[in-house]
Amino acid sequence: MEAQTGAALLLACLLALATIASSNTEGDILYSQRQVWKDPNNVLTSWDPTLVNPCTWFHVTCNNVNSVIRVDLGNAGISGTLIPQLGQLKNLQYLELYANNMSGPIPTTLGNLTRLVSLDLYDNHLTGVIPSSLGAVGRLRFLRLHGNKLAGVIPASLGRLTKLVELELQENMLTGTVPLEVLSLVLVGDLTELNVAKNNLAGTIKSSKPRGRDAYICDLQLSK
Repeated sequence: MEAQTGAALLLACLLALATIASSNTEGDILYSQRQVWKDPNNVLTSWDPTLVNPCTWFHVTCNNVNSVIRVDLGNAGISGTLIPQLGQLKNLQYLELYANNMSGPIPTTLGNLTRLVSLDLYDNHLTGVIPSSLGAVGRLRFLRLHGNKLAGVIPASLGRLTKLVELELQENMLTGTVPLEVLSLVLVGDLTELNVAKNNLAGTIKSSKPRGRDAYICDLQLSK
């Protein structure tokens, strides 16, 4: 009995240490991101790397085991690039960085955020392509990348996001066509809003209004 109790205590201690180590790693990642950003409004002053974990920082939310699940920094006046290490925040569900002055590419490593529900990077100055790796984020429901300077094609891999409700890609510099795999989400997935207006795509209506399920089907018929 004593041996079993000792083993249980050892396991509990190891789990606690693992949780602390994970929290420290996530804090290191977010602090590294802070170092890259310019923060003229000082919204990140609470991001103190000397604390045990980042769960007491403003604009960061953790779960009950002190792992980061939300980063909420919309309209915060921040500028700079996104670091690849963000893809190591394994429990992240919401990455809200909209309406800032973000530049550079979207890291392909964001495709490792398998618990991500919402990725809001709209109204920034992001360049490069939409990473095909985002098609691996099977829980994603909201993907809003509009109002940037993204180029290239819409990845067909986004057609694997069957839980996606909103896909907003308007006001970029995208070329090619909307992949059939993505269009199929209107019929076989949960997609109710698909907006690709104001790009350089072939066969699309020049409207900035979100596409509802029925409305988008009508648009497709008109553009044939």
